[in-house]
Order: sequence, then structure tokens, then C-alpha cells
Amino acid sequence: MAIINQATKELQVKIVYYGPAMGGKTTNLVQVHDHVQTTAGNKGKLVSLATSSDRTLFFDFLPIEAMTIKGFKTKFQLYTVPGQVIYNTTRQLVLRGVDGIVFVADSQYEKMPENVESFQNLVENLNTLKLNLAEIPYVLQYNKRDLPNTAPVEYMDFLLNNRDVQVPAFGASAHKCEGVFESLNMITRMLLQKFINQSAPQAQPQPA
Repeated sequence: MAIINQATKELQVKIVYYGPAMGGKTTNLVQVHDHVQTTAGNKGKLVSLATSSDRTLFFDFLPIEAMTIKGFKTKFQLYTVPGQVIYNTTRQLVLRGVDGIVFVADSQYEKMPENVESFQNLVENLNTLKLNLAEIPYVLQYNKRDLPNTAPVEYMDFLLNNRDVQVPAFGASAHKCEGVFESLNMITRMLLQKFINQSAPQAQPQPA
């Protein structure tokens, strides 16, 4: 849930990058941290909480052209979850208070079972936290499209985006910074639109 900081006049929005191990979540965050445009002092350090074989990254930033809602500028907090299943409790902790999700899938054919398993794990962890994916803005990123053994986008849509109203999906090669900001820009636009709609005054019924 977005946090309003009255002292700094900031609306703090939490975006979590989720997906299978080695799918490109970390690469996405590193690319965003390296290339996002902010004014001096408006980008936090990229922090890594490392385990023996996996890690969680996070940082926050206030873009130069920060959207203002009711006088509050929007500051984005970006997190990754560890990809290894043994760190599922950490995944749940990272998901607490999530506002939007970028699901990073590995486009290699042999990784499809891991993509599906990770997506189902996301749904289950949200349910554990009394959250519903259908009510949380999210986008899909089909990463590693530059590799020779990639599955067709249509097939990945069938596996991961098979719903009445499909969510936005982007092909990407995160290590080349391709598709990284397209995915981020879309999820931020979806979140801002959601908050604008929520903050809009509701029409009151008029007496007959």
C-alpha cells in the first residue's frame, strides 16, 4: 500500500520485480538504477541483502518529472525477490505493502515450467498476505529475447497472460537495457492512474 510522507510531501509507491531464478530481475534493477534520470540526491543507493546463493535488491528514486497527486510527488521504491524457492519467506516479506509488480519471465523454452511455477508462487504468496493479484497492477516482461532458443511471445502469453483482459507484456533483453524502461514506465503509469482514480472525489447522490 502506498505510503504518504507528510514531511517530504511524497507518495511512496512500492514496485516488486518477481520471477524465476536467473530470469533477469536483478539485471532490471541494476539497469534502472544506472540509467534513471533524477536530480541530485533523489536516488537511493542500490542495496543488496545477500544470502549464500541469492539476494534481494532495493532502492528508491524520485524522477525528474515526478507525477504530483494532490500536492504529493511520487517516489518509487523498487525491490526484487530472491529467485530460489528456499527463500520463499523472504519473498513474502518483500511483497508486504506491494503496490505494483513486474513479473520477469525467462523466454528460453526450457524455462517455461519455472516461469509458470514462479507465477503460481506469486499468486499463492499474495493470497497468504490476503492480497489478490487481480486487484494489483502488474505487467509481464519476457526477458532474454536475444537468445536463440526463445519461445514465441504468443506461447508465453498463453502460459502467463491467459485471462479475459490481458495485462501489458513486453519483450526484453535486460542486459542490453531493452524493454527495461518500457516495463517500468507502464507499471508506473498504471499505478499513478489507479491512485488518481482513488483520490478523485466521488459523486454524491443528489436528493430527489
